[in-house]
Amino acid sequence: METYIDRIKWMKNERKMTNERLSERSGIPLGTLSKLMAGMNESPKLSNIVAICNALDCSVDFIITGNPENTNNYTLSREEIRLIEQYRKLDRWGKELTDAVIAHEEARAFAKDEKEKTPSTMQEKGILLFPKQSAGRYAGAQTKTGKRTLMLYELPVSAGSGVYLDDSKAERLSVSNNAKTMEADYALRISGNSMEPKYHNGDVLLVQSAETVEVGEAGIFLLDGSGFFKIFGGDRLISLNPDYGPILLKDFADIQCRGRVIGRLRRRLA
Repeated sequence: METYIDRIKWMKNERKMTNERLSERSGIPLGTLSKLMAGMNESPKLSNIVAICNALDCSVDFIITGNPENTNNYTLSREEIRLIEQYRKLDRWGKELTDAVIAHEEARAFAKDEKEKTPSTMQEKGILLFPKQSAGRYAGAQTKTGKRTLMLYELPVSAGSGVYLDDSKAERLSVSNNAKTMEADYALRISGNSMEPKYHNGDVLLVQSAETVEVGEAGIFLLDGSGFFKIFGGDRLISLNPDYGPILLKDFADIQCRGRVIGRLRRRLA
């Protein structure tokens, strides 16, 4: 359970302040402060707590109770309160995805005209990702038997650590001609378990070529030549399996998008 000492230490780290500096700013002797920070003083003087809060520029209420300061004096509407309550119920992955969506929408709201941005500008901001050149929508041959063909990449794109997508190992796949497959440009078999429970090892995805995917959408990405099937999180790629952490795009020099995942085949291919 978090204590007032934990919150003081957290504020110290936020302010990049040592015990020596905090002692100087608060007027509390270093020995007394060190005992307090070590939990050796079970009943610290209120005057010392107030002095520490003043030195750290935070409220006494936050240090004692953990309630964050409302420095903007916000008045929340019922809808805002409902959203906050829903957010608190999310797991780690849900909160990461929500934070990414909010950050993306905040950036979009301040953009003068998102549609007029050039690809180079979008790439610099880490928003637009470039795909491999596609044969185009409905490129697969459609037959009179209600079937069409898609190129299936046999070398799997990883749902885990990432592997390279190889054109030379693609083959033609005959699939039912329906609304989903007609929107797909190619198919891709995945491996790994980082996108479970929704997607499983061996699933064959239907992929639509796209120059960008929205935050929260599933896509196929190339990061420095390695392929990944992930959720786009704005500045990161996110796995559905909470055992896998996010992949930060800033850690890669070459970032490409190979398409948007629009579905999967009902059965797995051997």
